[in-house]
Amino acid sequence: MGYLLLEGGAEFGGGMREPDLKAIELAGGFEAPIRIIPTAAAPDNNHQRTGNNGIRWFQSLGAKDVVALPLLDKVSANDDSIVKALRAAKLIYMLGGFTGYLGETLKGSAAWEAVLEAYRGGAVVAGSSAGAMVMCEFTYDPSQGKIMDGLNMVRNSIVLPHHDTFGKSWAARLLEISGATLIGIDEQTGMLDDGRQTWTVHGRGSVTLYRKGRVEIHPSGKSFSV
Repeated sequence: MGYLLLEGGAEFGGGMREPDLKAIELAGGFEAPIRIIPTAAAPDNNHQRTGNNGIRWFQSLGAKDVVALPLLDKVSANDDSIVKALRAAKLIYMLGGFTGYLGETLKGSAAWEAVLEAYRGGAVVAGSSAGAMVMCEFTYDPSQGKIMDGLNMVRNSIVLPHHDTFGKSWAARLLEISGATLIGIDEQTGMLDDGRQTWTVHGRGSVTLYRKGRVEIHPSGKSFSV
């Protein structure tokens, strides 16, 4: 198995240097193929800008092989060239944007099967904001105000991104209806697993867990299990 990296948002502002460098290291170094999935930014036609931001960011860290894939809808999620690119990737990074759209586009697609195949082969699968949300068993779609099934890479959990700004405002409502562990991730903060889903916090903020009636705050450098 590979590694998972969940990030809380504001990913290309400079504060994610530590977790993203660690992800590049785990992926095999600066020559490793990094493939960006900009799907979540497609509904408002923002995918090209955010994809280019991602390319510039990873290149600024020293990465040599960074491509934003044109994975924008259900048709392209089953495109052979995109599937092949994801299967060969060593770091796959899903951008933020429209959570429900990202999850529904990837669910059941050949592209997502390729992501899972890469992960089983040792790749790092990362996501920020909506990209992190869809990786969990459950996803909260704020545009619809409801909980949906996620892509289930992190079981019995829901991510609250941007926790230090607006994400924490979702916690009380979701605790009442979910029963899952809520994972609040601050902006410019990531949680990276060790391949066995023991997580370490990286970046400028903290990760807050809401579970079994308790609130746990894990600052940068601390490790925990979900």
